[in-house]
Amino acid sequence: MKTIYQRLDEIIQRITKESFRENTGLGNEIGYYIFDYEPRYEMLVREHVRFLIQKINDGDYGFHIKEFDLYEIMLELLETKGYLEKNFMMEQVKGSEFVFNATKRALRLTEKDDLIIQYIRDRVVKGDVVFITGVGKVWPIIRSHTVLNNLHQVLDEVPVIMFFPGVYDGLELVLFEEIKDDNYYRAFKLVDRY
Repeated sequence: MKTIYQRLDEIIQRITKESFRENTGLGNEIGYYIFDYEPRYEMLVREHVRFLIQKINDGDYGFHIKEFDLYEIMLELLETKGYLEKNFMMEQVKGSEFVFNATKRALRLTEKDDLIIQYIRDRVVKGDVVFITGVGKVWPIIRSHTVLNNLHQVLDEVPVIMFFPGVYDGLELVLFEEIKDDNYYRAFKLVDRY
C-alpha cells in the first residue's frame, strides 16, 4: 500500500501530462477524477493542494488550477443573498436540520439552476484543471455525488479532480470511511492506494 506522501507526489506527475488535460486515452470521456484519502490526512491534503496550486499557477506549465472549496462557495453565496446571518439565527430557533433544508433550497441544489454549479461553471475556462475541495466541511448540506453529477452536465472540456476524505472504489463514495454518499460511476481514481 502506498503512503499518503507517495500518493500526493503522484498528483503533479499525472496532471502535468498533456494527455491528462486533453482527456486522451479515456475513450473521449470527460476526465472526472477522485483523489480519495483517509480523513485523518485532511490537513496534509489541504496543504498539498495549496502547494500544487502555487507551483502550477506560478510556473510555466501551460495551464492553471482553479480550486473550488464547496464550503467557501456556500458561505459566499449565502452572504451575497443576505441569508448567512439569518441562518445562524434560524438555527438557534428551529435547529440544524431546518437550516440544512433551507440552505439547500436557497442554493437551489439539484435544480437546473443550482447556484454552486453555476458558480464553478462561470469561473472555468478551457485549459484549466479544476480542483473541488471542502467536501467534508460542507456535508451534509452538499453531497459530493450530487456535485459531480450536476457538474458533469455543464463542464465537459476540462479535467475535474475532487479531493475526497473517504473511500472511492470506482463505484461507491464513502465519506469519512463511514457514510455512504452514493454510487458514482463516471469518475476515475486519480491515484490508486496500492
